[in-house]
This record gives sequence, structure tokens and C-alpha cells, in this order.
Amino acid sequence: MIKTIFYLLLFTTLNVLGQNPLTPEDKIYNVVDGYSTNPTLDGLQNLETVDYNFWKNPKPKSKNELLAIVVLNCNKAYYENKFGKTKQVISSYEKAWQVYQKYKLSNYDITEYCLKPLGNLYTIIGDYDNAENTIKQYYFIANAEKNQPQKIAAILNLSNVYQNTGRVNEAIVLLEKTIKTQKLSSTQKGILLTNLGNNYVLSYKNPDFSKPIPNIFKKLESTYLAAIQLLQSDKTQTETLANCYRNLSALNLQWQNIELANSYFEKAKKYFFATPNISPRKLAKFKYEEANLLFQQKKYAEASIIIASVFKILIPNYSYQINIIPNQSSLYAETILLDALDLQADVFLEENQPKKALEAYTLSFQIEDLFSNLLVYENSKIINQIRVRNRTEKCLSIYDFLYEKENKIIYIENAFQLSERTKSGVLKSYLSNKKTVSREEKLHLEQLQNWTNEIVKEQQKGDLANVTKINEAIKKQNELMLSLKKIRLENQVNTAENIDLKSLYSKLEKDKTILVEYFSGFEKMYVFTLANQRIKLDYYWDNHTATPRIISFLDYFSDANKITDDISGYNHYGNSLYKMLKLPTYATYQNLIIVPDGLLNFLPFEALITKESATTNFSQMHYLLNDFKIAYNNSASLYLNGKTSSRDKKTVLGIFPVFEKTAYELTFSKSEMQSIKSNFDGKFFANETASFDNFKLNAANYSILHLSTHATSGDTETPASIKFYDQEVLYSELYNLNINPDLVVLSACETGIGKLYKSEGAMSVARGFQFAGAQNLLFSLWKVNDYTTSVFMDAFYKNIKKDIPYFEANTNAKRDFLKDESISNAKKTPYYWSAFVYYGGIETTEKPTNYYFYILGIIVLIGLFLVFNRYRK
Repeated sequence: MIKTIFYLLLFTTLNVLGQNPLTPEDKIYNVVDGYSTNPTLDGLQNLETVDYNFWKNPKPKSKNELLAIVVLNCNKAYYENKFGKTKQVISSYEKAWQVYQKYKLSNYDITEYCLKPLGNLYTIIGDYDNAENTIKQYYFIANAEKNQPQKIAAILNLSNVYQNTGRVNEAIVLLEKTIKTQKLSSTQKGILLTNLGNNYVLSYKNPDFSKPIPNIFKKLESTYLAAIQLLQSDKTQTETLANCYRNLSALNLQWQNIELANSYFEKAKKYFFATPNISPRKLAKFKYEEANLLFQQKKYAEASIIIASVFKILIPNYSYQINIIPNQSSLYAETILLDALDLQADVFLEENQPKKALEAYTLSFQIEDLFSNLLVYENSKIINQIRVRNRTEKCLSIYDFLYEKENKIIYIENAFQLSERTKSGVLKSYLSNKKTVSREEKLHLEQLQNWTNEIVKEQQKGDLANVTKINEAIKKQNELMLSLKKIRLENQVNTAENIDLKSLYSKLEKDKTILVEYFSGFEKMYVFTLANQRIKLDYYWDNHTATPRIISFLDYFSDANKITDDISGYNHYGNSLYKMLKLPTYATYQNLIIVPDGLLNFLPFEALITKESATTNFSQMHYLLNDFKIAYNNSASLYLNGKTSSRDKKTVLGIFPVFEKTAYELTFSKSEMQSIKSNFDGKFFANETASFDNFKLNAANYSILHLSTHATSGDTETPASIKFYDQEVLYSELYNLNINPDLVVLSACETGIGKLYKSEGAMSVARGFQFAGAQNLLFSLWKVNDYTTSVFMDAFYKNIKKDIPYFEANTNAKRDFLKDESISNAKKTPYYWSAFVYYGGIETTEKPTNYYFYILGIIVLIGLFLVFNRYRK
């Protein structure tokens, strides 16, 4: 029960004889106190009713009454959490925090009873952006109030968020700095050391981590043992001690020290069960870890029994006698339930029951859908997709096995559907929702994104960043997020829809196209090939060696001279990679769509070598470009549902900052502009008129948006951005543009490069335009040369002028570049011509001029018919 000073006030406001009537806030406290003495699942409805009636009553509310409703919601959330009602828990805490902020309430420890548990819950469900914002808010409050215990709690919980989002080094720096600079009790230091040890483990992880690495094991073990020594004297820290021993057990298990792992786990058991008031969730998590320990020792039957006990704890009506896998209707958003299902699937696999494993994984995917509906921020959704991908890879392996065994094509099709679900899911969901959301929700999303951008830009200032300004932005962001959740429908569950394979086959046939989709897993790289109404699954077995090979080839494009300095090496690696990627060698169709994955997002497939040769003449090499006209896409479903290019007259909005007389001057950008102007009507902004405002004001009025400028891919800390004359714009600042062009051409460096997520692709400038509504884009994969870019763009637009489809214009421009005798051999390396890739639809309809002949023919036939008919009469 959450203790508050208000329970004391409840009694002091009543006199002994009970003559004074109860105030509205006293009545609320009475209800809370009454429920706390006998908390039941059904009784929660009474608290919900009190809250509902409170807000339904139009009477003005006093601050005391509002504070009472905050206390009620915090208590309600506390007990909802005990009953495993994750969604309701978060909603209750959010409501309490929203009221507390909105009405500027005080005299209640909102951090301890609301923000700390809310931040932890956000972390548990994978809503890491909200978790980080919430923790930073109560750190700010604790710092202002000089509340050292709450500051340390915030640091600890923030390190958990960093750990879960892959920012392990940030977590280590934060924890090490706190341990060195803050005055800490033995208990605080012990808890921080435990977390530090967890991050050390993750920082040293590598594909060969199962083998002990000199000095690393000792460092990790000593960190946990130091924590144990500090915590042993504190009898209130039995749970933390149990966690230390659990971590030591997991560490030794990873290094196959089974006997020591079991010994440490037994010690963990002793401390864990000595902890008073263990929550059902914590018990379920402990049982899951026990089951995993048994699984690693190949004790599968025993592991299943323990997993069943996890299900029983989390799902009260669960019955092992019927089926070890829970019913779909009993599922809810809970990470331990998710982990237990995945572990049971692994048990089924080891017991040679692949179809049962797929059943368990299917339920896990459904829980992931429940989680995704709790998330608001893009970053959290992307990070959660990583977990989905790991499970997807296991399912692809099972489907491939079943296909080999039973020769049923449905298994390959199911595998493809799963692969498709991992392809730019956040982008697809955003674009889909954009068409259906209300104006109010759209406005909230735009404002939320604006505040996110403000926070990112302020954080880029490093030590000069204004912490107060960031905190205020976080508060605004939080208010919008809570309001947005209210707007969205209750119990709304969006599940990923399967792609219509018949429609996909039909479109590929119509477009005379082959589609190749990649899934880059931890163990294998899977390749799906769709053509001629058929689907095929292939794979490259060892993805650990595939990644270095891809990186070696990409390194040739890091510098203009790399290829010319090692022509034979380029030939060899280009051909080796071509074979590894299982690309079609002979095909009826010459149109090829590639859906890349992982590092392949940065690969210019056109520049791959289909046949090794000794020639040093770059125009004579055997490129994939010679065999296929290539287009790329983020997913097969985006290709299938992409809009048809307009047949109307094409007009261009050109942005040419040029940056004359500066270090950023783009000398040949002027030639590029003149070339486009000579072929197309439009509006062209150069020098100081090439501002972001002018672009925004005019972007919706033109079919082609052309930006010839500077851009950068950023890095792990700095987001990708593009330069206008007056300002540098982050890729995420482009999200709120309302555009629907036929084509966006990003004639700048690295516009397709950014922080890479396997599931979602690169967080690049191109992605910013895709979020804004652009479906067809031409962008670059590295730092492009100013002169050769202008030559390429000239040829590209001349092709478009002839009504040649965009993807084909891109191919023709590259082929023309290689054939151009005025360009030296040194400038014909793939570095100069293969940087620009086209993402979008394929148009293979006949040219409009052909239709004129058809129409004329029909008119002639009608005329002959009329003449003949009249002659007969």
C-alpha cells in the first residue's frame, strides 16, 4: 500500500463525535484506504468508478480534491501492477502525473509513488523514449530538491534504459562517474556496481564470447563480487544480492562453467526467497531464469515444467494439463510472458517439434503487436523490432526445414510474410496511419516530433546544452504524449497485415520484373526471389563472414582512389559478393527490384561484378548494371502499394544554395541547375533564396523536387542532416512536410546514409522525405563528386524528358556515363557513377505516343463502319 500523509489528514479532519461532514477529498481517501485493506481484482472497478464520477461532476475541483484523485490513481496503478494489468497500470500512473503537472500540485512525493514506477514500467514494455524522459524529469526534480537517494535511483534507472537501447558505453560512463564522484552509502555503491557489471558483460559481447577472454572474466566477476561484499551487511538488500548471484550464474553459464553457474544460482535462490513480499512478476522472472538454466544444460523436460509454472503465475486460469502453450485470448503485454513463450519454442525445437515451436512463436508475435500499440515514439518502436527480428530468423529456419522435408510452397510463402513484417515496419505504419488519423491526432504527432527535434538539437551542443530548456521540452513532449494516448481509441490493436502474394505476383508480371528481398540474420543471410508467379528461398550460411566481405567491398567507395589503386581486387571482391548474394544470373525480365537489409542498404548493387576480368578499362567491366535495370525499395508491400507516377506535365522545384565564396561552394551546381531549367519548367531557388522556408512554401506545387546541396550522414550520436542556404535541417525535421511529389532527387552527399537499424534501414535524409510522403527518390550512398554528379544529372533529366520511367532513366544515365568518350577512364570508376540509387516504383507502361496510334486506328475503324453501313442502306 502506498503510504501518504493524507491518510493522517483523513482522521484529523473528523471530530470524535463525527458531527462534521466528510469533505470530497476525505471520501476519496476513505475509498482508497478501504480498498488497501482488502485489495482484489474486482475491487479495482470501485476505484475506477470513483475516478470516473469525479471527472464527470462539472463542479469546480479544489487542489485538495485533485491531489486526492492523484493519490487514488497512484494506488490504483500500484495494485493493477500486482494483478498484471500492465496497460491499465501505465494509464493510471500517466493520469496521476498529468493531473499533478497540469494543476501544479505539491505536498506529495510524486517521484517515489508515480514517476519511479512509471519510468520502470516504460522500460519493461520497451517504451524507452518515455522511460528516458520520465527518469530525466524526476532526476531534475530530485536535483532541485537535493534528494540524493532519488538522484541515485534516477541514475540507476537511466543506465537501465541506456543498456536496453544499446547505449552500453553511455551507461558505463554514467555509472563509473557516479561511483567515483558521488558520496554513496555501501548499499548504493553495491547496487550501482551490480548494474555496472551487467553493462560490462554487454560491452564485451562478441560472436565468440562463449570462450573466456583473458582478464575480461576476472573484471566482470570482481565487479559482482565487490557489489556482494558491499551489500551483505544490509539485510534489506536480499533481492539485490540475489540479482548479483543471478548475474554471476548467467555469466558462468555463458562461458559453459555449468557447475559454477548452478552453485551461484542456488545462492541466488537463498537470497531471493528470503526477500519479503515478492511480487508475482518477480517470481515469474526468477522462475524463467531457472528454466533457462535447465535448458542450457539440455534438461528440456524439467525446463518445460518450470516454464509452465511461469505461465501459471502470469495467467491465473492457465492449465498445463490441456496444453503447455497458453490460449491466445489470455495473452497480454508482458515481457516475461514473451520470454517464456520464446524459451518454450526453443525447447520444442530441441525436442524436434518444429510445428509446435512455430505455434509458440506465433503467440510471441501477437504479444509484440500488443506492445507496439503501447508505444508512441519512433525510436522505441525501432528498438523493439530488433527483438522481433531475432525470433523471425528462427522461424525462417524452421520454415526452410519444413519446406525441404515436405516440399510445400506454403512454408516459403509464410517465411516471406515474416520477413516482410520486419521491413521498415515503423515507416509503413506511419504512412498507413497518415491516411486515416484525425486532424487532431495528426497535429499532436507533428507537435510531438517538433519537440523531439528541439531536444535533439539542444543535446547536440554537448556541455553547452541548456539542461533547463531540455527539461521544459521534455515536459511539453510528455503532455502531448499523454494527450495523444487519450485521443487514440481504447484497446486499439494494430496487427501487421500480410502482403497479398497474388497481387504481388500479378504486379511483378505486369511490370516484367524480378524481386529479390534479403533478410540479414545473425547466422544466415536469407534471399527470397519472386518471379514468374513463383517464390524461391535461398541463403548464405555463415553471416559472420558475409559481413566482413560486404564491408571490404564497401570500403572501395570510401575514397575516390580506392578502386583505381586496386582494380583487380575490386574485380575479385565485386564478383565474390555477387555470387554470395544469390542474384539472378539469367532471367526473362531485365527489371530488378532489390529490397536490401542491414549493411546491404549501403551497397550499390549495380556496381557488382558478374564476371571477373583482367581489364583495367572501367567501361568494359562486367557490371550487374549491364544485365538489369535496377530499382530498390524498403519493402515488397511498399512496391506493391506504391502510387503510379503522374502522366501530367512534369515541373521542377529546384533548390541550389551553391554557397558561393564559402568553403562549401558547389561550383558545378549552377551547371546542374541550367541543364534542368533547359528541359523543364518550374521554380528554381539559388544562393540565398534557396532557404528552407522557400522550399516548404513551394514543395507541394511541383511534381519533381530537386535539391543540389550538402548533406551529412551523421553518426551514432549526431543525426543525418541536409543544408539549405539559411540553415541545416535534421532528417527528422522533414517528417512533418506535407508533400506528395512524383520524385525527389537528393543531389548531395550521403543522403541515403545514416545510423543503421537492420529492421528499419538507415536514419537518413532520404528517410525524412519518405516520412513526408515521397515514394520515389534518387539519393546518394557516399560523398559524391560535384562535377560527375552534374554530368550524371544532365543525362538523368534528359531521359525523363523523353518520358522514360525514373528507374530506367537512372540506369540509362549510368550506362551513358560509361559510354561517354569525353570522360576519362579514371573518372569512370564505379565510385563516380554508382553513388545514386533509385528507390520507388517501376513504370513499364507504353509511351503515350503509342496510344495516339491506337486511338487513331479506332477512329478510322469507326469511320469505315459508318461509311460501309451507309453504302449498304
